[in-house]
Amino acid sequence: MNPHRIVFSDIDGTLLNAERELSDFTISEIKRIKNTIPVILISSRMPKAMTHLQEELEITHLPLICYNGGLILVDKKPIHSTFISTDIIQALHTFNKDNLFHISLYHDDDWFVPQMDFWANREAQNTKVTPVVKSTERVIETWEIEKKGAHKIMCMGDEKYIDEAFEFLESNFSDTLHLYRSKPTYIEVAHKSISKLTAIELLLNKHYKISLSEAVAFGDNYNDIAMIKAVGTGVAVANAKPETLKIADIVTLSGKEDGVATYIKNNI
Repeated sequence: MNPHRIVFSDIDGTLLNAERELSDFTISEIKRIKNTIPVILISSRMPKAMTHLQEELEITHLPLICYNGGLILVDKKPIHSTFISTDIIQALHTFNKDNLFHISLYHDDDWFVPQMDFWANREAQNTKVTPVVKSTERVIETWEIEKKGAHKIMCMGDEKYIDEAFEFLESNFSDTLHLYRSKPTYIEVAHKSISKLTAIELLLNKHYKISLSEAVAFGDNYNDIAMIKAVGTGVAVANAKPETLKIADIVTLSGKEDGVATYIKNNI
């Protein structure tokens, strides 16, 4: 009996190769197992930045976990959605009144940027999604009417200003927000009540009726630690952060060397 009944994989740094794409080996291994073992992509990305990968893997019928667990889609419809309220976005916007750093706002498949600057262009290139240019004030106004908020906020800019933004958010909203520095020039902001693990647990309980011990999860970064620790088999790619490598059950080859596909080929 295969101990792995379901696969969860992070994308950036884990599943993609040096060109930030899916290798032929990865595609063929996932296609080989997908009809008997669901392969769920789990990322801080927005849905649109994940569905093209699902298409290549022929798994568009499977659920998606977006925004680190802030949005869970089954049959392309949300079964869970947790977002950051507009009053917090307003406070951040007011703090950044001199526009010293870039603020990207995400809700479901909407991505809003104040202008197509260096940061917006770089993210668009990395995720193959084009944002909508709309001022932060206008986004807040619209979301207040529609009773929406941000599934994710990205602050990007010079390290000095990002340090200041981090300090501001941490001292004012540490009980509500999870702040994640993926790079010195980036802060990914999510709601504190969600994580990749909360999303996995919800999906397994509500949708699959599979236990955590029968799941395998692949990741590389700090936001993957909780899920790698909790599932039956937690696998870190070789390029993972030292803290992630330390808690993993197994270390596979790096993301650039098809670590996920290699593990699947040998073990599933």
